Amino acid sequence: MIYIKKYKEEQKNIWNNFINDSKNGIFMFNRNFMDYHSDRFIDYSLMFYDEKDNLIAVLPANIKDNILYSHQGLTYGGFIVDKNMKQHKMLDCFESLKQHMKDNDIQKLIYKTTPHIYHSLPSEEDLYGLFRNNAKLLKIEPSTTILLSNPCKMPKGRKAQISKAKREGLIVEESTDFINFIKLENQILKEHHNTQAVHSGEELILLNSKFPKNIKLYVVKYNNEIIAGAVLFIYENVVHTQYLAANKKARELGALDLIINELINNYKNSKKYFDFGISTEQNGKHLNEGLIAQKESFGGRTTCNQLWEIV
Repeated sequence: MIYIKKYKEEQKNIWNNFINDSKNGIFMFNRNFMDYHSDRFIDYSLMFYDEKDNLIAVLPANIKDNILYSHQGLTYGGFIVDKNMKQHKMLDCFESLKQHMKDNDIQKLIYKTTPHIYHSLPSEEDLYGLFRNNAKLLKIEPSTTILLSNPCKMPKGRKAQISKAKREGLIVEESTDFINFIKLENQILKEHHNTQAVHSGEELILLNSKFPKNIKLYVVKYNNEIIAGAVLFIYENVVHTQYLAANKKARELGALDLIINELINNYKNSKKYFDFGISTEQNGKHLNEGLIAQKESFGGRTTCNQLWEIV
């Protein structure tokens, strides 16, 4: 028998310790990360206990209009489980969750998965649980991922751009100037997509102060101005480019090619995957072929982010 408790702030240490010891938890699920934007969401995170009162799973979530969401402020989500989680227990967790939703007049669950490359141990019990509960697949978005031990071959044109950047004397350096980087990112996003970054520079400074080993900024400067950069979210097995930005001058000089190549080389001996993120628009229906081709040219191929619905 699985029973559920709604997360409360006084359980913060219990929650964080569970994330650290789980087989598919990442720093993004730490409450110090989740709670930085707590004013934007009504938290409805859940904790699942077995008949011996052992915490066996948590579900980072928020609620809006009687709909339960895998937390909308996070890129990934779903059940985070302990190392003893087995398939039959996961089915029990789904049954308890459905009963909890019924008891609390929650209409449906929008469930976000965490791709397998982020798992420290195989942790796809939830995918079978979704199937068994007649979940509807709402969205799949391709993310471009490099297996660092065996990347696909880089084309000559990409190598030429890297060589050009080096001839121009460009160098990649680690930085804490998140403010000016986000200004650059927002200029490019506004110009090409009429949107802006999810995080502000101030928020990235805050998150970097809480997770200095997990959130890093690398930049390329020209005439003492940032022309290209990358904000990395660094996980146990994965380096993820949360933001990549390059202005017109950077593209002329090959600065983006340079920074990506150097980051891949920096992490190829310590991480398993280098993940560029998605290249889709219109809720996954439109593939930005130019963007994904650029990512694939660095040696990446597709992994998938999934979004499901349970009524």
